[in-house]
Amino acid sequence: MNKRIVVGVTGASGSPYLLRFLRVLVEGGVDVHLAISSLGKRLLVEESGVKSFDADGFCISDYCDQLTIHNDNNLGATIASGTFLHDGMIVLPCSSNTLGAIASGITNTLVQRAAAVTLKERRTLVLAHRETPISLIDLRNLTIVSEAGGTIAPLSPGFYMMPESIEDLVDFMVGKLADLLGVEHALPVRWTPTV
Repeated sequence: MNKRIVVGVTGASGSPYLLRFLRVLVEGGVDVHLAISSLGKRLLVEESGVKSFDADGFCISDYCDQLTIHNDNNLGATIASGTFLHDGMIVLPCSSNTLGAIASGITNTLVQRAAAVTLKERRTLVLAHRETPISLIDLRNLTIVSEAGGTIAPLSPGFYMMPESIEDLVDFMVGKLADLLGVEHALPVRWTPTV
């Protein structure tokens, strides 16, 4: 059985990370269950020119059989239930608004509900938070989610791989996120000392 990952998308900047991450997942044979908030959709249009919220729009049309898209307003979707077995969930990018909802146990959207269920079932939850600077409120919410078992992965790429393009920076971060969810990849994230 293929690995199954739930992906939530919210309205913080970072659509290039998401689009590259989706490609890495499906190319790795992962079945993806995707929920996108209304502000997440706006983000994808404004930052990456996405014209449709489907495999074609995400440039992974060859893998449409591995992509299931859920309506973010449908709290009765399969991913809202603890009986839906999966190998982890990521919110990418994760806005401070979504972070606050998850930390507070608020489940008004499918992304929020799926994250709450992931925590309650003790499955891997990764929040790829993309805000700077970080307020005291965000710091406290990040701490709450971490104490509840979530992993906080700020979208902060490293430079020790000597990136030469924005794509290199994106690949570095996507590789780190894939590592957190146990997804194999060949992206350049491994540190090799030169001295």
